Amino acid sequence: MKSYHLIHQLITLVEQLEEEQKGQEISIQDFAGFLINHLGSPDTKLVNDEVRFGASEGAALDIAYQLDNNIGRLFVFMSRYAKSYIKKALEGTPLQTGEDFTGLAILLTHDHLSKSELISYNLQEKTSGSEVIRRLITAGLVKQWDNLKDKRGKQIGITEEGKTLLYQVFKDMNNVGKMITGRLTVAEKLTLQYLLQKLEDFHYEHYEKKTIQTKEDLKTFAEDKQD
Repeated sequence: MKSYHLIHQLITLVEQLEEEQKGQEISIQDFAGFLINHLGSPDTKLVNDEVRFGASEGAALDIAYQLDNNIGRLFVFMSRYAKSYIKKALEGTPLQTGEDFTGLAILLTHDHLSKSELISYNLQEKTSGSEVIRRLITAGLVKQWDNLKDKRGKQIGITEEGKTLLYQVFKDMNNVGKMITGRLTVAEKLTLQYLLQKLEDFHYEHYEKKTIQTKEDLKTFAEDKQD
């Protein structure tokens, strides 16, 4: 029985709750509150049946299964799944990557932007962002012209061909969104959206202010987060 380990854990937790309640009858609400409190304890070790991990190096597994690390690893996995779905959705189009799509979509909602603005909005480094813009211009999806206020810069905007392509791609990208959210219920999707937006607000502030420039910056902010 694959769920035996989980059942054993639940029985153990029920026994712990019974000891705390000193023999009083326990309701499902009591147990739910106890379980949430128990999982929220910093001393709690998560147990995870990660199919990619073996049984060796228990110390490394303990580190991997720490709550923050576990969430971080799942984010990495989700981003890779999403990348593979997006690649399928863009097949047969001039768009090569998800960054090509999001860059073009951002331009759709602006009359024009500077190249640096688009690169920043698309959350990219200058080199990779410039390559995306170059591909879009070469494909005739984006046009550029001189910036009258800054002779050194260029303004860019989406072309009619870009708009036409984008609205065609939207249909396939809708399927990507549905695939990414899997079998989540509407309530679960709303909860996930709320939590992800909260994380996006946190990280975008750091991105805009460029607060994480070195390994030491990362360490400092990570330690502050624990306080």
